[in-house]
Amino acid sequence: MQGQIESDLNEVGLKQAVAIAERLGKEERPVAVYSSDLKRAKDTALMIAKTCFCPEVIEVPDLKERHVGSLQGLYWKEGAEKEPEAYSAFFSSQNDLEIPGGGESFDQLADRSMDALEQIAKKHKGERVIVVTHGGVLRAIYLRITQASSAGKLLNASVNVVHLRDQKWIIDSWSDVSHLSSVGFLQRGFDGDAKP
Repeated sequence: MQGQIESDLNEVGLKQAVAIAERLGKEERPVAVYSSDLKRAKDTALMIAKTCFCPEVIEVPDLKERHVGSLQGLYWKEGAEKEPEAYSAFFSSQNDLEIPGGGESFDQLADRSMDALEQIAKKHKGERVIVVTHGGVLRAIYLRITQASSAGKLLNASVNVVHLRDQKWIIDSWSDVSHLSSVGFLQRGFDGDAKP
């Protein structure tokens, strides 16, 4: 469970970043590329910005992954065994429950993620922008927009298209990984709604 721990993209992550950058470079040019300030997202965003001819990546700290408290840096099984209270809080349906060890509640994550997305949308009304973020953030955005009880599977390096129209968020496409067919992707993806 990475949470907000800094890490480099691994070999698969690098291939996925190249593939998504190539895909987005063939689409309508964005006016800006935004990113979480965590290195793995920034590195992906820099590749995308280069192929899309954007001069810079704008870092937005509120787009970073959820802080998972004492679970950060642990494997799922290890977290369940060593930090059962934090593990339970992570999977709790009580959205305002903070994860022990300095972690965020789901509501805290969703509030900051949606605020960041809304600020970007208002700044770029009618314009195309690219936002590079993390699975937990995307899951929170999806659940807030749809009011669904489950976000389902979210695959790494997926393309997710949302628009703000008349003060209402619309999802045009979700978890599209068609650009990854030649490089492979993690079949399991981010199953944030289910225990591993």
